[in-house]
Amino acid sequence: MNKNRLEAFSDGVLAIIITIMVLELRPPHSSDWSALTELGHTFVSYVLSFIYVGIYWNNHHHLIHAVKHIDGRAMWANLHLLFWLSMFPFATAWAGDRHFAAAPVAFYGFVLLMASIAYYLLTRALICVDPESSLLAKAVGKDGKGILSTALYAAAIPIACWKPLISCGLYVVVAAIWLVPDRRIEKTVS
Repeated sequence: MNKNRLEAFSDGVLAIIITIMVLELRPPHSSDWSALTELGHTFVSYVLSFIYVGIYWNNHHHLIHAVKHIDGRAMWANLHLLFWLSMFPFATAWAGDRHFAAAPVAFYGFVLLMASIAYYLLTRALICVDPESSLLAKAVGKDGKGILSTALYAAAIPIACWKPLISCGLYVVVAAIWLVPDRRIEKTVS
């Protein structure tokens, strides 16, 4: 099957996710600058989630660019990823509105963990379409960044029950790891 429709659909869903997240930002009820500080948690959670959506969008583009075609399994794996990414607006709003309390931060981490697993499953599904000559398999290799990210999310979830800000710090660390686009696929495809 042609991959163009999957990529276009995914781009549209990711654009809608960002739109929903920004629509969740409400202006303060007061007109002084101090009113903005009351929205600090909401804004920080929005920025982190925006960065995460950008990371997934960028890496998804490279992932799809590395394959020639897709199959039904890849389409379902992609929908699975989009499902977890579509949870970002809810998790973002809850974490920000509740000032990074334990349960919302743990849930945010759970959503990040599930998106990470879904991305891994999508990668494996795409490799299975053409395993013999897969540029993607060569590019991904052992996927140390992906394994490290998933482990950090899994560790951050129980830590959130004890120290939510440490979990938030781990989420920022993972975002920083991925902020520089993954060049493995670019190098292999070029």
